[in-house]
Amino acid sequence: MSGSSNPVNHEPIPSAEDDDQSLDLGLRHDHRWVRCRRPMVTVGGELTLDSLELSYNPSVGFYRAPVQAAANGGVLVIDDFGRQHCSPRDLLNRWIVPLESRVDYLTLQSGQKFEMPFMVMVIFATNIKPAELVDEAFLRRIHYKVFAESPTIAEFTKIFENSCKERGLPFDPSIIDHLLQYYRPRKIALRGCQPRDLIDQALSLAEYLGEPRRVTPDLLDAACASYFVDERETPAVFA
Repeated sequence: MSGSSNPVNHEPIPSAEDDDQSLDLGLRHDHRWVRCRRPMVTVGGELTLDSLELSYNPSVGFYRAPVQAAANGGVLVIDDFGRQHCSPRDLLNRWIVPLESRVDYLTLQSGQKFEMPFMVMVIFATNIKPAELVDEAFLRRIHYKVFAESPTIAEFTKIFENSCKERGLPFDPSIIDHLLQYYRPRKIALRGCQPRDLIDQALSLAEYLGEPRRVTPDLLDAACASYFVDERETPAVFA
């Protein structure tokens, strides 16, 4: 349930009562609350400690909920953990009690504190070694650790095929062989995000050149040249 659902994070679930036009007011739910699907909220490097507290807007007299409240009942993904404006230690110090007790404490403008359920599955995603971020005591409070390995060639091929299907494109397995010829001499590691990114760049280039909407070896080579940074000592422009 959400007291004031946010359409960005909360998708309302229609109920039978929404279509009920009868005069029976017996067991209706409180319409100040909206039944929603479990939300998934993602934050990245922009996260600050202020984002974890109530934000008061005096001009309208309302509080803005912190990110963990917006994700209550669902999933909160802290992407690029360790690259926030606040340190990992400060972030976990703020949540050390809620992660164990499942109760968070928020503070009003008046200084009064109140309890709020902390029924959130928090996922920390990072490419930094965990031991470099926090000490053992904090790692114990994050019960499950999953190492995301690089995909195999077969898995990479399947990801590429699925990315083509999502964009309504035909998939040609020979394009993977061509792509690997670019990867191998440069010792580029396979990553699960690369098929999506390279396909989108190839399609953007095809649109710019007025070519058909498809992925060709030439377009893929151009996408790779733009996507992967080489070590040549030449000026670079980032867009």
